[in-house]
Amino acid sequence: MLASRCLSQVAIENNQTLLRQTIKARGVVRSYVEYAIAWLILHGVSILPRPLALLGGKAVAALAYRVLPHLRRHAEINLRLAFPEKSAQERAQICRGTFRNLGRLLGEISQFPRLNRDNISSLVVYEGLQNYLNAVAQGRGVILLTGHLGAWEMSVFAHSIYGYPMSFLARRVDNPLVERLAERYRTRFGNRSIDKKNSVREVLKTLKAGGVVGILADLNASREEGVFVDFFGAQACTTAGVATLALRTGAVVLPGYLIWDETARIHRLHFEPAIETINTGNQKEDVQANTARYTKVLEAVIRRHPDQWLWIHRRWRTRPPGEPELY
Repeated sequence: MLASRCLSQVAIENNQTLLRQTIKARGVVRSYVEYAIAWLILHGVSILPRPLALLGGKAVAALAYRVLPHLRRHAEINLRLAFPEKSAQERAQICRGTFRNLGRLLGEISQFPRLNRDNISSLVVYEGLQNYLNAVAQGRGVILLTGHLGAWEMSVFAHSIYGYPMSFLARRVDNPLVERLAERYRTRFGNRSIDKKNSVREVLKTLKAGGVVGILADLNASREEGVFVDFFGAQACTTAGVATLALRTGAVVLPGYLIWDETARIHRLHFEPAIETINTGNQKEDVQANTARYTKVLEAVIRRHPDQWLWIHRRWRTRPPGEPELY
C-alpha cells in the first residue's frame, strides 16, 4: 500500500514537472491568457440556466460565423462537393446550421458540471442501447465508430453518467492548462481519454481486455495514416486505424452517435447494429474494404442530419496523387 502511494506521488510530481516544462516552452503569458479565455467562456456560460447557456453558445457561434470567413469558405467548398444538387441557398442554410450546432455544443459542455444520474434523462435518451450491450457482451472489445456529429462531446459524457464509462481517442490540446480543464469535464464519471499520438499500445490493451474505445473516424487523414475511399462521391483520405484495429483484435465495430432532435428538444444517443468485419486474409484489401464500409455508414448519418456535421473541417484536404488542392 505504501509503495503504491509512493508511485502515485511520483507520477503526480512527474506530471506537474511536465506541465511546467510545457508551459515554459509555449510561453507562460500565452498559455495563461489562452487558459483564461477558455475558462471565462466556459464558466461564464455555465452560470446561466441551460436555456440561456444554449443561447449564449449560439451567440458565440453566430459571432464566429461572421468573424471567421475562412471557416465559411471551407464549408462552402465542402457543401458544393457533397451536395451539387442543392441550391446555393440550401447549402448556405446547412452552413449556418453547422455553426448553430457548434454553439449548442459549447452551451451543453458548459453545463457538464450540473449533469448527473438524476437529470441526464431529461437531456439525452437512448435509441438502440441493446446494440451496445450486445456488442460489449461478446467480450471481444468494442470500437465505437463515431464522428463529429451533433454534440459529440456530450455523447460519451452522457453514456458514462448512465453507467457506461469508456475510453476514447483524443488529440491533446497544445495548451496543457486548457487540456487539463477539458479533461476535468470529460472524465468526471469514469471516462478515460487516450492521447491520439502513440496510442496503439494502450488501445490494443483496452480492446483485448474487452473494453470500449471510441474513435472519431470522419476527419481528413494524411497519406501515411489513411486510405482513399468514397465520401459523398469524392475520394477522401480516411483513417485506416479502425479497420486495422478491428482486424488485429477481432473487436466489434459499433456505430454510435448523438443527434439533436429539434422537435422533441432532446439529444438522441443512437447505437446501430455492429458492422461485420471483412477478413479475407489480404490485409491491404481488407483495410480498404472495411474503411469504405465504415465511411459509408457515417455518410448516411450525415446525409440525414447535414446541419449537425463539421462542414468547416477541410475533409478533402489530402488529395490523391495528381489531383489539385481544394482549399
